Amino acid sequence: MPKFDVKKEWKHLYFPSAKQPSMVEVPDMNFLMIDGQGDPNTSQDYQDAMMALYGVSFTVKFIVKGEEPERDYVVPPLEGLWWMDDMTQFSEENKHLWKWTAMIMQPDWVSKEMIEAAIEEVRRKKNPPALDKLRFETYHEGLSAQIMHIGPYSGERPTILKLHDFIENEGYDRRGKHHEIYLSDPRRTAPEKLRTVIRQPVEKKS
Repeated sequence: MPKFDVKKEWKHLYFPSAKQPSMVEVPDMNFLMIDGQGDPNTSQDYQDAMMALYGVSFTVKFIVKGEEPERDYVVPPLEGLWWMDDMTQFSEENKHLWKWTAMIMQPDWVSKEMIEAAIEEVRRKKNPPALDKLRFETYHEGLSAQIMHIGPYSGERPTILKLHDFIENEGYDRRGKHHEIYLSDPRRTAPEKLRTVIRQPVEKKS
């Protein structure tokens, strides 16, 4: 039986066009989440968050595989919400002030009890510093605009501006937080080939 892969099951959410933004209705999803602040390239808090998120996500996967082998799945990609209290100051120059939520989606059949068991196992084996910051909750995003960015993270600005122009031209306002989904492993992928979904929740102009 093939493994469940959310990227393949929900291609419209994870593989938008890189040429033209599109509107999507994002269903409620369950995530492991950790909040923090600072430049992800230099922040120890961000690195600690990665250890806790991936450690628990892969441990949950093996718990599910042991209890319900027919529900084996591919661990979903890393995602991130990014913002500042004053979004007019949200720029590359102010990365040290960025606030973020690092998160990994969990399939519907992953229960709170499975998450708790995975956290305790990770605590016993490695006990990463950010483990106590981890939370498991449902994230509601709803109607959103999105586009695929291909290239280095530092080159996202033109793609983001294209997305914002699309939102404006379609008669919507931006709401909520800037959302990115990292489909590529930067350790194994050349910067010019990195694929990142850029998503922005929207609402009709009043």
